[in-house]
Amino acid sequence: MRKILLATALAFAATGAWAEGSGVPDTDGPNLTLEIGGSVSGNVVIDLLPDVAPKHVEQIVALAKEGAYDDVIFHRVIEGFMAQTGDVQFGKRGGDTRMAGVGGSERPDLPAEFSNRSFTRGMVGMARSADPNSANSQFFIMFQASPHLDGQYTIVGHVVEGLEIVDQIQKGDMRQNGLVDQPDYIVQATVE
Repeated sequence: MRKILLATALAFAATGAWAEGSGVPDTDGPNLTLEIGGSVSGNVVIDLLPDVAPKHVEQIVALAKEGAYDDVIFHRVIEGFMAQTGDVQFGKRGGDTRMAGVGGSERPDLPAEFSNRSFTRGMVGMARSADPNSANSQFFIMFQASPHLDGQYTIVGHVVEGLEIVDQIQKGDMRQNGLVDQPDYIVQATVE
């Protein structure tokens, strides 16, 4: 059994199919590529998981194809926890972003699609209010494992490239729940 597991791990490592840092193999996608700008620049590729959260993935893909995520800031970034972005209503760079984190999109909120997946490093989940069925456009990328989120938030994907870019995203003030003064942002979001 150990030989089979080792052979599988080596095969994934050789092909680059193992998700960097998240311990989850890359799937058939679709892949969401975030071009990051600001204090750090580079691409972050997220393998979306339509088999885990079909409605959420469909919404993310539609918003990305519309260009809704372009120029959206990382408004809440907490060291050792996660980086949150995706407020297409109040989080556009260059505008008044004081309400970033409370908005969504013109699309309807989504019913929760909880799974048995765990919030490990590199996993991507949907942000929501106290209502489990209130996710819309915002999402977050995990810096570290946070099992207290398991079964409470919808997992939509995992980082397969660029986790080192995520690690460098400008961190926020812990006293202000991760609010970032000069936030990094998504230059452009594309789907492959």
